[in-house]
Amino acid sequence: MASITFRSVTKQFDDGTVAVDNLDLEIRDGEFMILVGPSGCGKTTALRMVAGLEHPTSGEIIIGDRIVNDLDPVDRDTSMVFQNYALYPHMTVRDNIGFPLRMQNIPKPERRRRVEDAAALLGIGELLERKPGALSGGQRQRVAMGRAIIRHPTTFLMDEPLSNLDAKLRVQMRAELVKLHQRLGVTTLYVTHDQTEAMTLGERVAVLNRGVIQQVDTPGELYNRPANTFVATFIGSPAMNFLQARLSGGALTFSTYRLELSARTLARLGTKEGDVLLGLRPEHFFDTRLVPTSTEQCSLPVTVELIEQLGSETLLYFRADGIDAEQTSEGEVELGGALVARLDPRTQASPGERLVLAIDADRAHLFDAATGISL
Repeated sequence: MASITFRSVTKQFDDGTVAVDNLDLEIRDGEFMILVGPSGCGKTTALRMVAGLEHPTSGEIIIGDRIVNDLDPVDRDTSMVFQNYALYPHMTVRDNIGFPLRMQNIPKPERRRRVEDAAALLGIGELLERKPGALSGGQRQRVAMGRAIIRHPTTFLMDEPLSNLDAKLRVQMRAELVKLHQRLGVTTLYVTHDQTEAMTLGERVAVLNRGVIQQVDTPGELYNRPANTFVATFIGSPAMNFLQARLSGGALTFSTYRLELSARTLARLGTKEGDVLLGLRPEHFFDTRLVPTSTEQCSLPVTVELIEQLGSETLLYFRADGIDAEQTSEGEVELGGALVARLDPRTQASPGERLVLAIDADRAHLFDAATGISL
């Protein structure tokens, strides 16, 4: 096994596009690290630079104790799993998995043993004589994984390997990938635009936007302590709501409402006052018809726009005059839309109905109104 280090890595293409901008990141020996971000943020380019399929414009890429910038892909001791699996259609599963060993001139008996061991580990032993065209998407994904692990590489590189699977199979394969990593312990760098994959697979997650690292942390820390508004909106579904507010005298005011802040929050803010963005996760709202309010909560009359009954929870989209906001898919805060609350599944409401929601002050996130940086 080996660590992977990006040291001030920049990648600029011939047309002037900067895909990766001064990237500093270390993936620890044996760690499962996720690179996540919107399309075009530079995550796949970063992965391809580790594999040797792209060359950095500046900076160093280090695998273990070797700077690999000038090494050919075959000399980097990495295995890559592609989005489209990249299987040879004319070969059997056995031959697809064993192909890397054949290229290394591994003797046929040893090759056969290692192919069967890998197939058994992945639960595809009975498929060895089939060809890829006779396999399901999940089975093809396992074959691609088998071909990656059979060489016993020091690092795995995975480029959105689950994106072509249906929703149910993605859930199943996420669990399989976690178990596989626990068994093998190989350093893994995994690229995805799916934040659910990022939160469920990664020991740590690096969030990228426009080629720049926004935050690197555990999934729980990213969700509960986002470094800025981009991370706050990108991590979490539905995304965080934002309200324009003013911080003064130990409280937040927005429109005609006042939210008293907890002692813990005030201690963190120090002497900060002025315009801020108040960030509220959908689960930070409560239906006052079902949950008693307290002095640490702010009651907010709202108008229902849409309700989604999901069985285990209810999503309520609503507006409140003068204080509504929405966020775009790129994580930029854009005022003027509906807010969303994740409520008790017993909540019943109809579009146009008026009801009162409560805001839990102790769980509020505050961000600088100008920079978007967490306070």
